[in-house]
Amino acid sequence: MTVQQEAGAEGGPLEVWIDQDLCTGDGICVQYAPEVFELDIDGLAYVKGSGDELLQAPGATTPVPLPLLTDVVDSAKECPGECIHIRRVSDRVEVFGPDAE
Repeated sequence: MTVQQEAGAEGGPLEVWIDQDLCTGDGICVQYAPEVFELDIDGLAYVKGSGDELLQAPGATTPVPLPLLTDVVDSAKECPGECIHIRRVSDRVEVFGPDAE
């Protein structure tokens, strides 16, 4: 089963967000998907929006580009802080991350 099938990505786009209260600042997410994640000066990871700007508002989300889906999912699976959440945009159901069923 592919990551897209496992995530149900055929049903629509996915988005990702980081809970900075749980972020340990290890930077694993940045290693996996630097196009989506970045560490800020505070040592915590954030998602990036269009134009590579850091989205620092609590709960800020960014779309998961389909070509990077596997890298973003791997970052969520490997994150020691378990702070990366990936959910379907259509129904906001978490498909990867600490709250995924």
